[in-house]
Amino acid sequence: MRILVVGDWHSELHEEVVMNAFKVLGHEVKKFSWHDYFKSNNQIDAFNKKFQNRFIIGPIIWRINRDMIRSAAEFSPEMIFVYRGTHITASTLKKLRQQHTDVILVGYNNDDPFAEGHHYSLWKHFLKAVPEYDLMLAYRHHNLDDFLGIGAKRVELLRSWYFPERNHPVILSDEEKAKYECDVVFVGHYEADFRKSYLEELVRQGYKLKLFGPGYDWDPVLMKSPELRHLVPVRLVWGEEYNKALCGAKMALCFLSKHNRDTYTRRCFEIPATRTLMLSERTDDLASLYKEGNEVDFFSSMNEMMDKVKLYLGDEKLRQEVAKNGYLRVTSDGHDVVSRMRQLLGWVAAIKSNEGNARG
Repeated sequence: MRILVVGDWHSELHEEVVMNAFKVLGHEVKKFSWHDYFKSNNQIDAFNKKFQNRFIIGPIIWRINRDMIRSAAEFSPEMIFVYRGTHITASTLKKLRQQHTDVILVGYNNDDPFAEGHHYSLWKHFLKAVPEYDLMLAYRHHNLDDFLGIGAKRVELLRSWYFPERNHPVILSDEEKAKYECDVVFVGHYEADFRKSYLEELVRQGYKLKLFGPGYDWDPVLMKSPELRHLVPVRLVWGEEYNKALCGAKMALCFLSKHNRDTYTRRCFEIPATRTLMLSERTDDLASLYKEGNEVDFFSSMNEMMDKVKLYLGDEKLRQEVAKNGYLRVTSDGHDVVSRMRQLLGWVAAIKSNEGNARG
């Protein structure tokens, strides 16, 4: 199958992984990215492009959609996979349908466009375009009904994934141990929930904590915290560096985004894939994926989190056993990106089959 993968590609972290998974499965793949449309050479140009990108309006947005149509015309895709299509309009999808009558349009979005707090401009094109897709992929259970409620033709739950080439156990060098070795690590963004106070309690209790994430979120908050101020500046880690940050910890915490109404997150697969013990907020969703206390562990309060930290850091054999079981669970249950894309292609095949039967 010829597959056109469309997205921002600002980090090439997610779209690139999806594209490679399709290639592994034997498909011909082409990418279309809009990130470079917003690169600038001077301050005035930068302001203009930042404004258009921020509010998703203006001639650049028109040019992106025009060029996507042209890219499809050159490639003649049988499927178009749009990753977080904030900049793709409903009219563009209609034109693609007219020009490629057999193409299957697939939309995927890892954020929650129905959650409160998002600026209207971010999702205005995306939400209007939902009815034009043949298949919408929901990241969360509650988004299944959300998409159907605004006219989606078909919706399926496609959970996030881990990428075995980037998420795997590694042995750190002495230099890497100095950078990453710790009792507990948290890799993620700041939200004004309870995560800061939980991390402060870890430090108060004498545990060695490492923190990685966007410093522009974390640093202003941590500077006001006597317990966490020493972690400034907080820095982002990507790729192999992210993997080493997880592997250097005896256990990794997972806090869930309240902004996105998450009941699980990508790190719930990435952490066990490194054979590091995952200690996460408890949800029914996560409890359906892992056995509590056997493959990962959960907490619902600060006291429970601290009790679990004390338990596993005081029992090396138990910690390694649970981490090993979590690794076996995530690697055997098909949570890798290739398995996810195989699942997606099964849905696409069913849609094609139904359309063929309807024409017949």
